[in-house]
Amino acid sequence: MPTKNKEQLEAEKKIAGEAAAGGEWVRAGMRIGIGTGSTVAYFIRALGRRVREEGLEIEGVATSEMSAELAEREGIRVVAPARKMRLDLDVDGADEIGPDLLLIKGGGGALTREKIVAAASRRVLIIADSSKVVERLGRFPLPVEVIRFAVPWVLDELDSWGPVLRLDGGARPVVTDQGNHLIDCHCGEIKEPREIAKRLDGVSGVVEHGLFLGMASDVLIADGSEVRVLRGDVLRGG
Repeated sequence: MPTKNKEQLEAEKKIAGEAAAGGEWVRAGMRIGIGTGSTVAYFIRALGRRVREEGLEIEGVATSEMSAELAEREGIRVVAPARKMRLDLDVDGADEIGPDLLLIKGGGGALTREKIVAAASRRVLIIADSSKVVERLGRFPLPVEVIRFAVPWVLDELDSWGPVLRLDGGARPVVTDQGNHLIDCHCGEIKEPREIAKRLDGVSGVVEHGLFLGMASDVLIADGSEVRVLRGDVLRGG
């Protein structure tokens, strides 16, 4: 199959984002998680149009300051997390989508809030262009959020995975909304994602990692002008 160019993939992002904002997924009275990234930006804009044109009443909890600002500009009411709060739906993107809807996320640097919001949601809808579907995770570097003080030791601990401190385009480390740094691990093909996640969970100084395992309920994949829906079995009560 021919490789798609940047413009084709951008068009697919728009299609996926706008499909997720439709009535099949987002209904009046919902409280939703608002993810982060270029595909989610299309979702936010499309949802904002529904709010303005249809009077759709919803609330959103944003996974990043960037998404919160865009949502508010679009007329979406953004609220803070609260005790006993459960979200009806979380809509977010992914850097890779593997078998069984296992994901790598965090290319946009919002992985910690993204995982928190996903865990607080009854249903998690992932939206993506066709390039994000892979046979096995690991082509995309695995992001790890790390407390600044611990960065040298975490780099040592993860040395066999080709860890690289993420920079901002210059020589300064990227700083997350939580004030932490990001390490991108070039693991190569990830054959045992659960074992990798378990190891990362046990490293002192690691705040969160970009392996989202067993969290996606459904995935919308735009492929050309078509949208495919991949169904998972994750639906949380409460």
